[in-house]
Amino acid sequence: MSESFDLVILGSGPGGYVAAIRAAQLGLKTAIVERERLGGICLNWGCIPTKALLRTSEIYHYMSHAKDYGLKADNIGFDLEAVTQRSRKVAGQLNAGVKGLMKKNKVAVFEGIGALTAKDTLVVTQGDKKTELKAKHIIVATGARARDLPFAKADGKRIWTYRHAMVPPEMPTKLLVIGSGAIGVEFASFYNDMGADVTIVEMLPRILPVEDEEVSAFMDKALTKQGIKLLTGTGIEGLESGANGVTAKIKGKDGTVSSVEFSHAIVAIGIVPNTENIGLEALGVETDRGHIKVDGYARTNVEGIYAIGDVTGAPWLAHKASHEGIVCVEALAGEKPHPFETWNIPGCTYSRPQVASVGLTEAKAKDAGHEVKVGKFPFIGNGKAIALGEAEGFVKTVFDAKTGELLGAHMVGAEVTELIQGYVIARQLETTEAELMETVFAHPTLSEMMHESVLGAYGRAIHI
Repeated sequence: MSESFDLVILGSGPGGYVAAIRAAQLGLKTAIVERERLGGICLNWGCIPTKALLRTSEIYHYMSHAKDYGLKADNIGFDLEAVTQRSRKVAGQLNAGVKGLMKKNKVAVFEGIGALTAKDTLVVTQGDKKTELKAKHIIVATGARARDLPFAKADGKRIWTYRHAMVPPEMPTKLLVIGSGAIGVEFASFYNDMGADVTIVEMLPRILPVEDEEVSAFMDKALTKQGIKLLTGTGIEGLESGANGVTAKIKGKDGTVSSVEFSHAIVAIGIVPNTENIGLEALGVETDRGHIKVDGYARTNVEGIYAIGDVTGAPWLAHKASHEGIVCVEALAGEKPHPFETWNIPGCTYSRPQVASVGLTEAKAKDAGHEVKVGKFPFIGNGKAIALGEAEGFVKTVFDAKTGELLGAHMVGAEVTELIQGYVIARQLETTEAELMETVFAHPTLSEMMHESVLGAYGRAIHI
């Protein structure tokens, strides 16, 4: 059995399904192939369900501190199974939404494992059934999976990946989180707020190492204050799972190795692209350490084959994949989009407190040869933050001293993952400090801190 399409997309994550919708809008006969659930890892096992869990822990935290708001909440507790079920229900609702979007846009959906057999052919295998799909264009959007420790693979019982951590069979009592990127810090934040004793181990000198150094330092103090133990410059030499827990061999900064017992461990040390066994090697598609090499229009070195999302490398973010998919489809459809670039992609960590950033850190701006002006404004100087009871955090902006270009913005505190988009838009529009200074920010809002940070870079901050 063979079917023909203008475009076939392998993978239905935030890159794949968005690309499929845009292709349909442009009049391309489109098919999408998915081996698990529409929406991919992000929607089903990543971005969305983790935010549902974090919302639960946030509310639980507020309930635990009700007296700070003049309220009473006695004998509070939680049902772990119900917490997990809510998260899965949210994911299920969105999965159904993607199904609806595919139907609405007349995108053909093929369930099964897909592999390229030629540059214009993809075979879908589901059990004993094989379906051959022909297409002038094929987009690989197969995403990535969690990286295991080479000496201790996740078993789902005591050693978890992010996927296991979202459906815990039991509540950890003493949790080890290996890795302090966004995923590690988010899970550490969730389980700490839910009552677990949490330790984070990070090989690099600071947590959230891709963030601005001042943000990392602030988060170090904030998480430590919350009771999370942070071990930076520290490695895991061994991890053994037993019936009642996990034994970790931890190598400290001084080289000393000690054995520490935990009830569970979460491994959050990065990802591995899903590029094996899909036919890339036979077709000569170039890769770099497993990631597919592409140009600004997602084109590989093989005509007619494209790649988007996590399989193409950092940053490994859903919104990056979606935008890549749109650029790719518009280009192959004959439109003239701007080539995809990574210079203005925001990053967000949904811990407590939240972290958000875009552009260059202060250190990277200086390394790039910029003379900089830096503004910084604390949450404690903002009326809305004080009223919310969220007076910890700051907003930091980095400008080119000569041109006024906004080089980067870095935030830590309540709701900064929502605020960051203002700076992303400003950078996209090539806004300078002058336009930002002259913009009126509503009062009382947290966004006023964005204005004050810009003013502060030029010695004009009002409320500090």
